Amino acid sequence: MTLKTSTLDNSIGLIEPKGSLVGGDETVELRQAVAGFIERDYQKLIIDLSKVTYVNSTAIGILVAAHTSYARKGWQIKICGINKNINNIFVITKLALVFDVYDSRNEAIKSFT
Repeated sequence: MTLKTSTLDNSIGLIEPKGSLVGGDETVELRQAVAGFIERDYQKLIIDLSKVTYVNSTAIGILVAAHTSYARKGWQIKICGINKNINNIFVITKLALVFDVYDSRNEAIKSFT
């Protein structure tokens, strides 16, 4: 798994993991990337999962922790690009009701208020 971070319009943090998120170094990297954006006061964050093939409970825990950290501050976090299998996990675990999930990165960007 690789992970890329960048910013959009100097105001939106972007995290782009690639591969499987199954509880190893990749989830540590994801947690650190989220923490980095929080430390730099990025109040808007997009996690683009379009290149992620699989997530397990550890990765879901990291995503929930990220959502909680952002929500406590009144900030916004969006998820985009999830494939059918990951979408099924989000529906079964009811995370689809917790997260703002968008088909594309552009839709996620436009959704920020």
